[in-house]
Amino acid sequence: MVHVVRQVKLLRLHRPVFAPPKGGKERDVPLPESVGFALAKHLKRYPAVRITLPWKTLDGPPVTASLIFTGSMGLSLDRNRFGDREWRPALRAAGVETGRDNGMHALRRFYASVLMDAGESVKAVSEYLGHHDPGFMLRTCTHLMPSSGKRTRAAVDGVFTDEDSIHDGPDTAQEGA
Repeated sequence: MVHVVRQVKLLRLHRPVFAPPKGGKERDVPLPESVGFALAKHLKRYPAVRITLPWKTLDGPPVTASLIFTGSMGLSLDRNRFGDREWRPALRAAGVETGRDNGMHALRRFYASVLMDAGESVKAVSEYLGHHDPGFMLRTCTHLMPSSGKRTRAAVDGVFTDEDSIHDGPDTAQEGA
């Protein structure tokens, strides 16, 4: 599990502070084994760095936390620094257009779409993303995955070709009419 308890947030003049997670909502998110192995490998090569930042406001009380990802100078990694130095250069190197559609929130939308495509519940995905309203998540974060069409065809084919589902075919809807 990943316990989401804080974020690095930028305030005036791009000054970082620790703040509650998105929506002020701490949450637990299941950590896939493959991601756990990748994080363990990363931490062997780049140990976590203890960073002290003010809490919530520039003059807030200092809070120290170990950060898994930091900038090259050992500073806290925020969305702007990551976007400028890592994300957008990687997009350009891959021949992908930079911009809002391919920004950091694209990762959240992709994560939500992958989970929904795999059959995870709307409520669970909404919780993992820190949304208060599952409807908001459905309106903003789900996109068709390339395999969606294949699964749709297989689902309908199953109704017409699977002998066990003969009572679940199109005539079933007419029986109650």
